[in-house]
Amino acid sequence: MSTDLDDSRFTAFGLFAEAFTGLTNRFAVQFEQHRLSAVEFEVLMRLARSPGNRLRMTDLAGQTSLSTSGVTRVVDRMDRDGLVRREACASDRRSSYAVITTEGRQRLDEVLPGHLELLQQWFIGQLTPGQLDVLLDAMRAIRDAVNPCATAGSTDESQSDAA
Repeated sequence: MSTDLDDSRFTAFGLFAEAFTGLTNRFAVQFEQHRLSAVEFEVLMRLARSPGNRLRMTDLAGQTSLSTSGVTRVVDRMDRDGLVRREACASDRRSSYAVITTEGRQRLDEVLPGHLELLQQWFIGQLTPGQLDVLLDAMRAIRDAVNPCATAGSTDESQSDAA
């Protein structure tokens, strides 16, 4: 028995992968203009959108495309570049936080207007408001199933460690 290569499951994932690749290629040019990699942009966005502008390193790994060792290397490089800094976790000596710096926020602020234009032109602008709502719900459902750690540290509960 042969597998049906026209199976809609192949089509759905193939379209997702092609769209993601096309978008990331368009974004990469703009990130390079601002001396950032796509991963560094992702880290800055995650930190800027988190309570206290910080995340535990393990939570940052769960929210990005990086492994825990990969996030360590990226944060170390970004720390040397002054875009983020590390903070010790008062309640757990084994953990540390990545925190966006003023310079990191400034770099992000330089990138965001152009990035939002690209998002509008090539992503959001291709959808009706109803399609966008459906897409957001679908992406959250998939994300929660395949990456349940992706929202770790994104609530104010993590701030109890700061006190």
